[in-house]
Amino acid sequence: MDRRGFIRTAALTAVLPSLGGIGTASAAARPRLLPVPLAKGDTIGLVSPSSATDDSLNLQLAREAMEALGFTVKTGAHYDARRGHLAGTDAQRAGDLNAMFADKAVKAIVCTRGGSGAARLLPLLDYAVIRRNPKVLLGYSDITALHCAIQAQAGLVTFHGPIGSGSWNPFNVDQFRRVLLDRELVDYRNKVEAGDELVPRRNRTLTIRGGKARGELIGGNLTVLTALAGSPYLPDFRGRILFLEDVSEAPYRVDRMFSTLKLMGALDQVAGVIFGECSDCNPGDGYGSLTLEQILDDYLLPLGIPAYRGAMIGHLREQFIVPVGGKVELDADAGTFRLLEPVFQA
Repeated sequence: MDRRGFIRTAALTAVLPSLGGIGTASAAARPRLLPVPLAKGDTIGLVSPSSATDDSLNLQLAREAMEALGFTVKTGAHYDARRGHLAGTDAQRAGDLNAMFADKAVKAIVCTRGGSGAARLLPLLDYAVIRRNPKVLLGYSDITALHCAIQAQAGLVTFHGPIGSGSWNPFNVDQFRRVLLDRELVDYRNKVEAGDELVPRRNRTLTIRGGKARGELIGGNLTVLTALAGSPYLPDFRGRILFLEDVSEAPYRVDRMFSTLKLMGALDQVAGVIFGECSDCNPGDGYGSLTLEQILDDYLLPLGIPAYRGAMIGHLREQFIVPVGGKVELDADAGTFRLLEPVFQA
Protein backbone atom coordinates (compact mmCIF):
# COMPACT_ATOMS: atom_id res chain seq x y z
CA MET A 1 0.00 0.00 0.00
CA ASP A 2 1.41 3.44 -0.95
CA ARG A 3 1.56 6.33 1.51
CA ARG A 4 -1.58 7.99 0.14
CA GLY A 5 -3.53 4.75 0.38
CA PHE A 6 -2.30 4.20 3.92
CA ILE A 7 -3.41 7.69 4.96
CA ARG A 8 -6.82 7.18 3.35
CA THR A 9 -7.32 3.86 5.15
CA ALA A 10 -6.17 5.31 8.45
CA ALA A 11 -8.53 8.24 8.08
CA LEU A 12 -11.49 5.96 7.42
CA THR A 13 -10.57 3.84 10.41
CA ALA A 14 -10.54 6.93 12.59
CA VAL A 15 -13.82 8.27 11.24
CA LEU A 16 -15.91 5.12 11.34
CA PRO A 17 -16.05 4.83 15.15
CA SER A 18 -17.18 8.44 15.38
CA LEU A 19 -20.10 7.72 13.06
CA GLY A 20 -21.34 5.41 15.77
CA GLY A 21 -21.69 8.57 17.85
CA ILE A 22 -25.02 9.10 16.11
CA GLY A 23 -26.14 6.47 18.58
CA THR A 24 -26.71 3.49 16.34
CA ALA A 25 -24.32 1.21 18.19
CA SER A 26 -24.74 1.88 21.90
CA ALA A 27 -28.26 3.27 22.16
CA ALA A 28 -29.90 0.73 19.88
CA ALA A 29 -28.96 -2.01 22.32
CA ARG A 30 -30.64 -0.24 25.25
CA PRO A 31 -34.32 -1.07 25.76
CA ARG A 32 -36.46 1.80 26.96
CA LEU A 33 -36.54 2.01 30.76
CA LEU A 34 -39.36 3.79 32.58
CA PRO A 35 -38.89 5.62 35.89
CA VAL A 36 -40.78 4.70 39.05
CA PRO A 37 -43.92 6.79 39.71
CA LEU A 38 -43.66 9.95 41.76
CA ALA A 39 -46.16 10.97 44.46
CA LYS A 40 -46.56 13.91 46.80
CA GLY A 41 -44.68 13.35 50.02
CA ASP A 42 -41.80 11.60 48.24
CA THR A 43 -38.22 12.80 48.55
CA ILE A 44 -36.79 14.86 45.71
CA GLY A 45 -33.02 15.26 45.35
CA LEU A 46 -31.65 18.65 44.35
CA VAL A 47 -28.34 18.58 42.48
CA SER A 48 -26.19 21.10 40.60
CA PRO A 49 -24.55 19.27 37.66
CA SER A 50 -23.64 22.39 35.69
CA SER A 51 -22.90 25.98 36.64
CA ALA A 52 -22.77 27.39 40.13
CA THR A 53 -25.37 29.90 41.23
CA ASP A 54 -24.27 33.47 41.85
CA ASP A 55 -26.80 33.93 44.66
CA SER A 56 -27.59 31.41 47.39
CA LEU A 57 -31.16 32.68 47.35
CA ASN A 58 -31.66 30.72 44.13
CA LEU A 59 -30.85 27.49 45.96
CA GLN A 60 -33.25 28.43 48.72
CA LEU A 61 -35.96 29.15 46.14
CA ALA A 62 -35.38 25.75 44.51
CA ARG A 63 -35.85 24.00 47.86
CA GLU A 64 -38.93 26.04 48.72
CA ALA A 65 -40.48 25.36 45.31
CA MET A 66 -40.09 21.60 45.72
CA GLU A 67 -41.53 21.77 49.22
CA ALA A 68 -44.45 23.89 47.96
CA LEU A 69 -45.11 21.19 45.37
CA GLY A 70 -45.53 18.75 48.24
CA PHE A 71 -42.17 17.01 48.52
CA THR A 72 -39.44 16.41 51.03
CA VAL A 73 -36.10 17.75 49.80
CA LYS A 74 -32.64 16.22 50.03
CA THR A 75 -29.76 18.26 48.68
CA GLY A 76 -26.62 16.90 47.08
CA ALA A 77 -23.53 17.05 49.25
CA HIS A 78 -21.97 19.60 46.88
CA TYR A 79 -25.01 21.27 45.32
CA ASP A 80 -23.89 24.66 46.69
CA ALA A 81 -20.18 24.19 45.88
CA ARG A 82 -18.18 26.24 43.42
CA ARG A 83 -15.09 25.79 41.26
CA GLY A 84 -14.74 28.58 38.75
CA HIS A 85 -18.05 28.81 36.95
CA LEU A 86 -18.93 25.23 37.90
CA ALA A 87 -20.89 23.99 40.91
CA GLY A 88 -17.90 22.07 42.29
CA THR A 89 -15.37 19.74 40.73
CA ASP A 90 -16.41 17.20 38.11
CA ALA A 91 -15.99 14.40 40.65
CA GLN A 92 -18.18 16.22 43.20
CA ARG A 93 -20.97 16.96 40.76
CA ALA A 94 -20.96 13.47 39.23
CA GLY A 95 -20.76 11.97 42.72
CA ASP A 96 -23.88 13.85 43.79
CA LEU A 97 -25.79 12.53 40.77
CA ASN A 98 -24.62 8.97 41.29
CA ALA A 99 -25.50 9.15 44.98
CA MET A 100 -29.00 10.44 44.26
CA PHE A 101 -29.67 7.66 41.78
CA ALA A 102 -28.34 5.07 44.24
CA ASP A 103 -30.39 6.43 47.17
CA LYS A 104 -33.56 4.31 47.42
CA ALA A 105 -35.30 7.03 49.44
CA VAL A 106 -34.96 9.57 46.61
CA LYS A 107 -37.75 9.20 44.03
CA ALA A 108 -36.83 12.06 41.67
CA ILE A 109 -33.88 14.31 40.89
CA VAL A 110 -34.27 17.99 39.98
CA CYS A 111 -31.37 20.06 38.68
CA THR A 112 -31.06 23.45 40.35
CA ARG A 113 -29.89 25.19 37.16
CA GLY A 114 -28.24 24.71 33.79
CA GLY A 115 -25.46 26.87 32.41
CA SER A 116 -22.42 24.86 31.36
CA GLY A 117 -20.37 21.85 32.39
CA ALA A 118 -22.72 18.87 32.50
CA ALA A 119 -20.96 17.20 29.56
CA ARG A 120 -17.79 16.98 31.66
CA LEU A 121 -19.60 14.50 33.93
CA LEU A 122 -20.68 11.96 31.33
CA PRO A 123 -17.68 9.59 31.62
CA LEU A 124 -18.02 9.72 35.43
CA LEU A 125 -21.67 8.68 35.71
CA ASP A 126 -22.51 5.17 36.88
CA TYR A 127 -24.96 4.06 34.21
CA ALA A 128 -25.35 0.61 35.78
CA VAL A 129 -26.57 2.28 38.98
CA ILE A 130 -28.93 4.46 36.93
CA ARG A 131 -30.36 1.40 35.18
CA ARG A 132 -30.92 -0.34 38.52
CA ASN A 133 -32.60 2.73 40.02
CA PRO A 134 -34.78 4.35 37.33
CA LYS A 135 -36.25 7.60 38.57
CA VAL A 136 -37.30 11.03 37.32
CA LEU A 137 -34.57 13.45 36.25
CA LEU A 138 -35.80 16.98 35.47
CA GLY A 139 -33.96 19.93 33.90
CA TYR A 140 -33.23 21.64 30.59
CA SER A 141 -30.64 23.69 28.69
CA ASP A 142 -27.20 22.33 29.69
CA ILE A 143 -28.98 19.35 31.30
CA THR A 144 -29.50 18.16 27.71
CA ALA A 145 -26.09 16.48 28.06
CA LEU A 146 -27.48 14.30 30.87
CA HIS A 147 -30.71 13.55 28.99
CA CYS A 148 -28.75 12.42 25.93
CA ALA A 149 -26.17 10.35 27.81
CA ILE A 150 -28.69 8.62 30.06
CA GLN A 151 -30.87 7.86 27.04
CA ALA A 152 -27.90 6.45 25.13
CA GLN A 153 -26.25 4.54 27.96
CA ALA A 154 -29.21 3.51 30.15
CA GLY A 155 -32.35 3.89 28.02
CA LEU A 156 -34.08 5.74 30.87
CA VAL A 157 -36.89 8.18 30.09
CA THR A 158 -35.96 11.57 31.59
CA PHE A 159 -37.77 14.91 31.57
CA HIS A 160 -36.83 18.13 29.79
CA GLY A 161 -38.42 20.97 31.74
CA PRO A 162 -38.06 23.66 34.42
CA ILE A 163 -35.03 23.77 36.69
CA GLY A 164 -35.38 24.01 40.45
CA SER A 165 -34.40 27.69 40.66
CA GLY A 166 -36.50 28.66 37.63
CA SER A 167 -40.03 30.01 37.48
CA TRP A 168 -42.73 27.84 39.05
CA ASN A 169 -45.62 29.79 37.64
CA PRO A 170 -49.11 28.24 37.32
CA PHE A 171 -48.40 26.84 33.84
CA ASN A 172 -45.22 25.05 34.92
CA VAL A 173 -46.82 23.77 38.11
CA ASP A 174 -49.73 22.41 36.05
CA GLN A 175 -47.29 20.70 33.69
CA PHE A 176 -45.51 19.14 36.68
CA ARG A 177 -48.79 17.86 38.09
CA ARG A 178 -50.15 16.50 34.82
CA VAL A 179 -46.94 14.88 33.56
CA LEU A 180 -45.15 13.76 36.72
CA LEU A 181 -47.91 13.24 39.30
CA ASP A 182 -51.12 12.45 37.41
CA ARG A 183 -49.10 10.71 34.67
CA GLU A 184 -51.44 11.90 31.92
CA LEU A 185 -50.97 11.11 28.27
CA VAL A 186 -50.54 14.81 27.68
CA ASP A 187 -51.57 16.59 24.49
CA TYR A 188 -48.95 19.32 24.11
CA ARG A 189 -50.67 22.41 22.70
CA ASN A 190 -49.28 25.89 23.05
CA LYS A 191 -51.06 28.27 25.38
CA VAL A 192 -52.23 31.04 23.07
CA GLU A 193 -53.79 34.23 24.40
CA ALA A 194 -54.67 37.31 22.39
CA GLY A 195 -54.21 39.71 25.30
CA ASP A 196 -54.79 43.24 24.02
CA GLU A 197 -53.96 42.28 20.41
CA LEU A 198 -56.56 41.78 17.70
CA VAL A 199 -55.01 38.38 16.94
CA PRO A 200 -52.70 36.34 19.19
CA ARG A 201 -48.98 36.94 18.70
CA ARG A 202 -47.29 35.00 21.51
CA ASN A 203 -46.70 31.24 21.48
CA ARG A 204 -47.70 30.89 17.84
CA THR A 205 -46.64 27.80 15.92
CA LEU A 206 -45.72 27.66 12.26
CA THR A 207 -45.78 24.56 10.08
CA ILE A 208 -42.54 23.93 8.21
CA ARG A 209 -43.82 20.79 6.48
CA GLY A 210 -47.20 19.28 7.28
CA GLY A 211 -48.09 15.75 8.21
CA LYS A 212 -48.03 13.39 11.17
CA ALA A 213 -45.27 11.17 12.51
CA ARG A 214 -44.81 8.85 15.46
CA GLY A 215 -41.67 8.03 17.37
CA GLU A 216 -39.77 8.41 20.63
CA LEU A 217 -38.60 11.89 21.57
CA ILE A 218 -34.96 12.88 21.68
CA GLY A 219 -33.30 16.26 21.79
CA GLY A 220 -33.07 19.38 23.90
CA ASN A 221 -30.65 22.26 23.58
CA LEU A 222 -29.18 22.41 20.08
CA THR A 223 -25.74 23.66 21.16
CA VAL A 224 -25.32 21.03 23.88
CA LEU A 225 -26.63 18.20 21.70
CA THR A 226 -24.36 18.91 18.74
CA ALA A 227 -21.36 19.22 21.07
CA LEU A 228 -21.80 15.49 21.81
CA ALA A 229 -21.30 14.54 18.14
CA GLY A 230 -18.91 11.64 17.74
CA SER A 231 -19.26 10.54 21.37
CA PRO A 232 -20.99 7.45 22.80
CA TYR A 233 -23.34 9.77 24.71
CA LEU A 234 -25.55 10.71 21.79
CA PRO A 235 -28.69 8.56 21.47
CA ASP A 236 -29.99 6.78 18.40
CA PHE A 237 -31.76 9.14 15.98
CA ARG A 238 -33.41 6.46 13.83
CA GLY A 239 -37.17 6.92 13.65
CA ARG A 240 -37.15 9.45 16.49
CA ILE A 241 -38.96 12.74 16.88
CA LEU A 242 -36.27 15.38 17.37
CA PHE A 243 -37.08 18.42 19.51
CA LEU A 244 -34.70 21.38 19.74
CA GLU A 245 -34.33 24.77 21.42
CA ASP A 246 -31.61 27.31 22.08
CA VAL A 247 -30.89 30.78 23.41
CA SER A 248 -28.66 33.72 22.45
CA GLU A 249 -27.13 32.08 19.40
CA ALA A 250 -26.36 34.04 16.25
CA PRO A 251 -28.05 32.58 13.16
CA TYR A 252 -24.71 31.62 11.59
CA ARG A 253 -23.99 29.45 14.63
CA VAL A 254 -27.43 27.83 14.43
CA ASP A 255 -26.71 27.15 10.76
CA ARG A 256 -23.37 25.56 11.65
CA MET A 257 -25.01 23.29 14.22
CA PHE A 258 -27.70 22.15 11.80
CA SER A 259 -24.94 21.52 9.30
CA THR A 260 -23.27 19.26 11.87
CA LEU A 261 -26.50 17.29 12.38
CA LYS A 262 -26.86 16.96 8.62
CA LEU A 263 -23.26 15.92 7.94
CA MET A 264 -23.27 13.30 10.71
CA GLY A 265 -26.42 11.75 9.22
CA ALA A 266 -28.69 12.50 12.16
CA LEU A 267 -31.24 14.64 10.32
CA ASP A 268 -31.71 12.00 7.64
CA GLN A 269 -32.68 9.46 10.31
CA VAL A 270 -35.43 11.29 12.22
CA ALA A 271 -39.17 10.87 11.58
CA GLY A 272 -40.16 14.41 12.53
CA VAL A 273 -38.89 17.65 14.06
CA ILE A 274 -40.30 19.96 16.73
CA PHE A 275 -38.41 23.24 17.00
CA GLY A 276 -39.20 25.16 20.16
CA GLU A 277 -37.96 28.67 20.84
CA CYS A 278 -34.57 30.05 19.92
CA SER A 279 -34.72 33.02 22.27
CA ASP A 280 -32.63 36.02 21.26
CA CYS A 281 -31.44 34.34 18.06
CA ASN A 282 -32.32 37.14 15.66
CA PRO A 283 -29.94 38.34 12.92
CA GLY A 284 -28.03 41.52 13.64
CA ASP A 285 -28.66 44.87 12.03
CA GLY A 286 -28.06 45.19 8.33
CA TYR A 287 -27.39 42.49 5.77
CA GLY A 288 -25.23 39.41 5.75
CA SER A 289 -27.19 37.00 7.91
CA LEU A 290 -29.61 34.21 7.21
CA THR A 291 -32.76 34.29 9.29
CA LEU A 292 -33.73 31.44 11.58
CA GLU A 293 -36.68 30.73 9.31
CA GLN A 294 -34.40 30.37 6.27
CA ILE A 295 -32.07 28.05 8.16
CA LEU A 296 -34.90 25.77 9.28
CA ASP A 297 -36.31 25.68 5.76
CA ASP A 298 -32.89 24.90 4.26
CA TYR A 299 -32.29 21.89 6.51
CA LEU A 300 -35.77 20.56 7.30
CA LEU A 301 -37.82 21.00 4.12
CA PRO A 302 -35.60 18.68 2.01
CA LEU A 303 -36.10 15.90 4.55
CA GLY A 304 -39.74 15.54 3.52
CA ILE A 305 -40.83 14.84 7.11
CA PRO A 306 -43.38 16.60 9.35
CA ALA A 307 -41.87 19.59 11.15
CA TYR A 308 -43.05 22.71 12.91
CA ARG A 309 -41.60 25.50 15.01
CA GLY A 310 -42.74 27.58 17.96
CA ALA A 311 -43.48 24.87 20.54
CA MET A 312 -43.30 26.03 24.16
CA ILE A 313 -39.93 24.34 24.66
CA GLY A 314 -36.84 26.33 25.58
CA HIS A 315 -35.69 29.27 27.64
CA LEU A 316 -39.21 30.41 28.37
CA ARG A 317 -41.00 31.40 31.54
CA GLU A 318 -43.76 28.92 30.69
CA GLN A 319 -42.54 25.66 29.17
CA PHE A 320 -43.63 22.11 28.50
CA ILE A 321 -42.26 19.21 30.52
CA VAL A 322 -41.24 16.80 27.77
CA PRO A 323 -40.43 13.11 28.40
CA VAL A 324 -37.17 12.35 26.60
CA GLY A 325 -37.71 8.83 25.28
CA GLY A 326 -41.50 9.06 25.47
CA LYS A 327 -43.43 7.88 22.41
CA VAL A 328 -45.46 10.65 20.79
CA GLU A 329 -47.45 11.52 17.71
CA LEU A 330 -46.45 14.79 16.07
CA ASP A 331 -49.06 16.77 14.08
CA ALA A 332 -47.11 19.44 12.23
CA ASP A 333 -50.22 21.01 10.68
CA ALA A 334 -51.80 21.58 14.09
CA GLY A 335 -48.49 22.44 15.76
CA THR A 336 -49.01 19.84 18.49
CA PHE A 337 -47.68 16.53 19.76
CA ARG A 338 -49.22 14.04 22.16
CA LEU A 339 -48.02 11.19 24.34
CA LEU A 340 -49.11 7.80 23.09
CA GLU A 341 -47.90 5.56 25.93
CA PRO A 342 -47.26 5.89 29.68
CA VAL A 343 -43.76 7.03 30.63
CA PHE A 344 -43.81 5.58 34.16
CA GLN A 345 -43.71 2.03 35.45
CA ALA A 346 -47.12 0.51 36.14
